[in-house]
Amino acid sequence: MTLAWIDHAIRQPDTASMEAATERQAMLTKPPGALGRLEALAVRLAGLLGTERPDIAKMAICVFAGDHGVAARGVSAFPQAVTAEMVKNFARGGAAISVLAALHGARLEIVNLGTLGDTSGVPGVRNLDLGKGTRDFTAEPAMTAGQLALALEAGRDAVGNVDLFIGGEMGIGNTTSATALACALLNLPASVLAGPGTGLDGDGVVRKIQVIRQALDFHPQVADEPLEVLRRLGGFEIAALVGAYIHCGQRGVPVLVDGFISTVAALLATRLQPVLADWLLYAHRSAEPGHRRVLDALQAEPLLDLDMRLGEGSGAAVALPILQQACALHNGMATFAEAAVSSVSE
Repeated sequence: MTLAWIDHAIRQPDTASMEAATERQAMLTKPPGALGRLEALAVRLAGLLGTERPDIAKMAICVFAGDHGVAARGVSAFPQAVTAEMVKNFARGGAAISVLAALHGARLEIVNLGTLGDTSGVPGVRNLDLGKGTRDFTAEPAMTAGQLALALEAGRDAVGNVDLFIGGEMGIGNTTSATALACALLNLPASVLAGPGTGLDGDGVVRKIQVIRQALDFHPQVADEPLEVLRRLGGFEIAALVGAYIHCGQRGVPVLVDGFISTVAALLATRLQPVLADWLLYAHRSAEPGHRRVLDALQAEPLLDLDMRLGEGSGAAVALPILQQACALHNGMATFAEAAVSSVSE
């Protein structure tokens, strides 16, 4: 089993399309810069989609699910059974991301990489069964090399021929995993990055910090080896997000990154392929305290700040209309010449 595909080249944005879009923005019936970041978004999307007039018509949302062995250490307010139960809820259309995907006409795919609960036979769920979740990373690596490779490939294989990709995640205990990953990659203490996740009280957060410290002490310092950090401290669903993001860059598909866990996956992906950063747009700043630090490390300015902390890709789906509106304004507004309106220079 090989991961050579991870190193395949990331596409470059189309600079000619960006230049043409910039020129068009200057001719639209508005003062220069009056639409703020929407103008820059339209120009950036022009470069990513390779056209002067970008349009986000085909959208894919993929939710990756997996359980975490570290959940046995009491780091979540919810039992592990919830992971598989929520996978079924996604498929039935009852979850937030299910509602938002239907609202936006986006294709929703659900991939269960490995949970304690059984979701085989559930319509609309693709089951890969990499194991009944990861191992407790306070005592051993979370994944084998084979499991890591398969999880990364699952993300790669989820990227289709679309204008925009959104990755979501579900896994009780995965904020602990994401926090441990961020601590290792950013060389920051758990006390700075750890938060309540699904709703831990103060004592629960203290316990989470202790668990993450134990994990970081157990594993050698491998911050300069992102795949090894991911194997030791990550989760199936986080690895799948990393694989999906990298393959989006290889295929030339823009990504709208969701919250804390998805952003940690983006941090890992850009450590593996720094030029991937061009393809990643950030949807929102979540209420999880570590998210701001990870966004800062990525020099990312998210579109929204709504105190969301649900995951699933829900924050990205909420931000999706902003991208669509940026494109619609860019494409649909009249130029000064078309509207017979005097421009600033006239």
